[in-house]
Amino acid sequence: MTFLKGLALTLLRFLLFLSLSIFGVALMLNLTILNPHFAISELNKLDIPSIAKDFLGQQIPQDEPYVTEIIDNTITDLEPWIREQARDSIYSSYDYFLGRSESLSLEISLERPRDSLKDNIREAILLSPPSELAEAPSAIIELYISEAQQYVDEVIPTNFEFNENSLSPEVLSQLIEVKQAIGYVQLTYKVLIALIVLLILGIVLLKRKVRGATRELGIIFITYGAIEYLGIVVAKHLIGTQLFQFSAPPSLQIWVPQLIKDLFVPLEIFSLSLLVAGIALIIVSFVYKPRQPAETEAI
Repeated sequence: MTFLKGLALTLLRFLLFLSLSIFGVALMLNLTILNPHFAISELNKLDIPSIAKDFLGQQIPQDEPYVTEIIDNTITDLEPWIREQARDSIYSSYDYFLGRSESLSLEISLERPRDSLKDNIREAILLSPPSELAEAPSAIIELYISEAQQYVDEVIPTNFEFNENSLSPEVLSQLIEVKQAIGYVQLTYKVLIALIVLLILGIVLLKRKVRGATRELGIIFITYGAIEYLGIVVAKHLIGTQLFQFSAPPSLQIWVPQLIKDLFVPLEIFSLSLLVAGIALIIVSFVYKPRQPAETEAI
């Protein structure tokens, strides 16, 4: 009987430690990558204007000195719009991947960036005409502006659409697999909560006494918390070392390390919380004094 009890206790210890390890990863994913609020929070830390300027700079020729000023002014005008569209797109995408929506569909009107770019083109040319238009009549300048604005209409479409119909069957199949995997992660997260509670109750029932149960759980929590926290420290160091080997725009070089740090925050808090809880349980196991049976008075 004692052997079976010890075997059962060993099995519960192992399962609880394993469940805590898997739950920690699932918790981190649910609070970060699978959380639209986290994605938007990280997006707000990103230097979107710098990235947008690089993108527009590649799409629009910059053979004239005033083109850079046009792009800078346009991005400055559009920064609130860019963040708003990015936020809406994130929510829409997460609704699909988290199972809140049956279809994936994004549609963004590009009329505002087109109009802003064309307005800035007109303003820049009128204030500082190119050298070949220095002494040109206003009609020629207007024609030049019209041609530049027409080029903008050709380069930038009126709207951007992204839905399942625009995807190839292979890409759509991959998106469906990602959606299913996210569903499994969420299900695992919920199941593990119930399993951890049952495993803790099982250990308490097997130990029966408060001292034994608190000491048993305390050792498990301390072991997991210490190993997990040290693992996080090592992982962040290794990832940071690898990041320095790749070249990237300055804005991303600042943003990516912060993103990695933020990703591990929930798991750090979870591991440290269990470490503290484990220490508290160990202390309780030493200071707790079981109730002594009351002495019956002789009649």
